[in-house]
Amino acid sequence: MANQEKSVRLFWLLFKSTFVLSAFTFGGGYVIVPLMQKKFVEQLKWIDSDEMLDLVALGQSAPGAIAVNTSILVGYRMAGLLGALVTVFGTVTPPLIIITAVSYFYMNFRENPVVDALMIGMQAGVAAVIVNVVIGMVSGVVKQRDIVNILLLLVAFIASYFFDVHVVLIIFLAGLIGFINLSYKAKMGVGK
Repeated sequence: MANQEKSVRLFWLLFKSTFVLSAFTFGGGYVIVPLMQKKFVEQLKWIDSDEMLDLVALGQSAPGAIAVNTSILVGYRMAGLLGALVTVFGTVTPPLIIITAVSYFYMNFRENPVVDALMIGMQAGVAAVIVNVVIGMVSGVVKQRDIVNILLLLVAFIASYFFDVHVVLIIFLAGLIGFINLSYKAKMGVGK
């Protein structure tokens, strides 16, 4: 019985955490990522920061919204398939409610100058949070002191920003190079 109560508490905490994060995060998946890291890595200590970066990278690589993908991965990591279902439900419910309400009142909001000003202000805040996420992820790569990953980061940025290389190709090639790099290190016994 105690084990069942522990499971119920875990599922409730997973649902509540993802619901609250999703409900009070504006600006898309990149905004929710640092909040998920703060919640699951720093506060709950369920996942270490390297594993969270891996989950975010997987969530980014999969089709769909990064917030939903990452929450699925966190839920699966913590409680298997049922955990993934609980976290995806917790993540998609607030936007569903909000979008339904906004679309219902859209005609009234559309030309309101106060709402327009709020949206412009929110864009600036979202941009700042996204820059914070990028800085955090880049510093995580640099802290590893792996020259291949650092060069990969720079080449991926240059390829996407200056040469407009499709993101799917960049992700595929980066994953392949990362796999080869890790395999080479394992074979050579580097990093042990």
